[in-house]
Amino acid sequence: MTPSPAGVPSARNIALSRNDIGAVASGAVTTAIGVCGVLLGLTAVFGVLPQVRLSWLVPLIGVDLDVGRLGGFFIAVTGAVAVAAGIYGIGYARRERLGAAPLITLPVFVAAMLLVPAAGSVTTFLLVWEVMAITSLLLVATNHSRAEVRSAAGYYAVMTQLGFATILLGMTVLAAAAGTNRFAEMTVSSDGVRGFVFVSTLLGFGSKAGLLPLHAWLPRAHPESPSPVSALMSAAMVNLGIYGVIKVDLQLLGPGPQWWGVTLLAVGAVSAVYGVLQASVATDLKRLLGYSTIENMGLVTLALGAGTLLSAAGAGAAAIIAMTAALLHLVAHAAFKSLGFLAAGSVLLATEQRDLDRLGGLARRMPYTTVLFGIAALGASGLPLGAGFVSEWLLVQSLIHARPEHNTIVGLVTPLGVGAVALTTGLGVAAMVKAFGTGFLARPRSEAAQLAREAPVSMLIGMAVAAIGCAVVAIAPFVTTATLQSVLDTLPASSNAELTDLGVVLRLPGIDGSISPTLLAAALAAAMLIVVVLARWGVRHRPSTVTAPLWACGADELTPRMQYTATSFAQPLQRVFDDLLRPDTGIEVTHLEGTRYHIDKIAYRAEVTDAVEQRLYAPALRALSWCAQAIRFAHNGSVHLYLGYGALGVLIVLVVAR
Repeated sequence: MTPSPAGVPSARNIALSRNDIGAVASGAVTTAIGVCGVLLGLTAVFGVLPQVRLSWLVPLIGVDLDVGRLGGFFIAVTGAVAVAAGIYGIGYARRERLGAAPLITLPVFVAAMLLVPAAGSVTTFLLVWEVMAITSLLLVATNHSRAEVRSAAGYYAVMTQLGFATILLGMTVLAAAAGTNRFAEMTVSSDGVRGFVFVSTLLGFGSKAGLLPLHAWLPRAHPESPSPVSALMSAAMVNLGIYGVIKVDLQLLGPGPQWWGVTLLAVGAVSAVYGVLQASVATDLKRLLGYSTIENMGLVTLALGAGTLLSAAGAGAAAIIAMTAALLHLVAHAAFKSLGFLAAGSVLLATEQRDLDRLGGLARRMPYTTVLFGIAALGASGLPLGAGFVSEWLLVQSLIHARPEHNTIVGLVTPLGVGAVALTTGLGVAAMVKAFGTGFLARPRSEAAQLAREAPVSMLIGMAVAAIGCAVVAIAPFVTTATLQSVLDTLPASSNAELTDLGVVLRLPGIDGSISPTLLAAALAAAMLIVVVLARWGVRHRPSTVTAPLWACGADELTPRMQYTATSFAQPLQRVFDDLLRPDTGIEVTHLEGTRYHIDKIAYRAEVTDAVEQRLYAPALRALSWCAQAIRFAHNGSVHLYLGYGALGVLIVLVVAR
């Protein structure tokens, strides 16, 4: 290649400058859309936004926009995630060399997500929902040259369209029964119609939220997407699946009967436990976070089910606490999960590794990213001073204070709910300790981890925005009290909510119980200050300094081979839940050449697959393939045979009509 003449930019420099301009423009537009979403959402929560009817935009059906307080809440949360992802995406796109297509699609995807809660009619809702699905699919398939990406995109395309079909069916029946297309005018009294719409929409919206058994796309699509897209999908898009359940099933059709609450509670509990169990044994960092999303959406659904059940059983105070826990956990999850995926993206860019078994030592090479991921891991673990602690504590309190005298079903179901939340929290701590400990601490287990560099400034700023959200929810959750009060008033199960006691000290409305994360944080800060002061005082007054080598159990020096990997850390849990996880394990022994008695090396292999996917999806896919092959024989190219098929079809229609 001949060098460019002096003063003339090379093609490489022109390409780089165009990529930089595109990255900055895409990130800036995404951030601006996010800021507008936050402002408009909060305006709708605390005020009133005018209804908008655009008849000319879409022929025949038009576009109806009507943002209520519930929709404003989800718009604000989605916009906040978009702000962090947009700022982060500037540096990410410059480093990753994303093409023009994803840079253009990303703001469109964010705008579509903001329009979903703003839809004021069934047709508008379905239209923007499909736009959101298509743009997210295009973003998932960004690196489509890789087989894993094509497989993830295929799974996502099939699952999202099946979910859309069930949503379309349920919403069509709802609109027909209500006699109107607009949400604000819908009323349905038939229990049969309400039950059918509940089941069909729960299937459709549950697939978008990643609830079992319609979760198979999520742990595939989220890891293979660009990291800003993973953050938006996992912290914002899945929330809209929960929005659909709340909007249609709990607001328009509510208050629901007890079996609705039991169904939601059971689906949420199974999803939460299964998701966190898969996360605890996963070694792929982004896949682990994907399963953590399934866990947290399960907890939110469990809280919604508890609120519905308790409200139907007459336990109004406990129902209000459960609904509050659901909404607060949505905010917390949006904060810590967006931060987790953004930090994982920084690690992936720096090391080109997602395998926790090949990471380690990043605390020294990437100190800021390590601290930020630690904040996300603390929030996801549900421990005190983490973003997810207060909402999970509220959920447990609502289940504990649901007295058996309220209802026999309540007395049977709520202890199981408490057990599911407790098990989920314990396994969540194990999963996040594994991710943080083996991925960021100890010694690096690969050359890529040893040579890692800190993320660019714009990526750190984006992560810092999400970290601030985590800190607010963890230490000062009372900031969200007015917002939660406004939204809860619109839901039949919590229309009489009084959250005036949710201040610096959180006192449960209507029942005994209180906690103060703010005071806990202040006490922890004071204790750390005292420890630092005493340590410095002890160093100054120590007579002499003695230097001794680190005790290494008789070894001269610790090596990476001596420390736990993610696989070995998770092995005890894998053995405990062996019947559920069904791991594929084996030992491969390689002998020296020419002999069977001397061993060259022994390799242990362990692979944990998705048991639900293997047992449910694999038989269904085999049956579908068999049907396709059978139908193929019926298409032999004969025009006469096709005419016979048509005549037979007409005959069947006439008989049925008769």
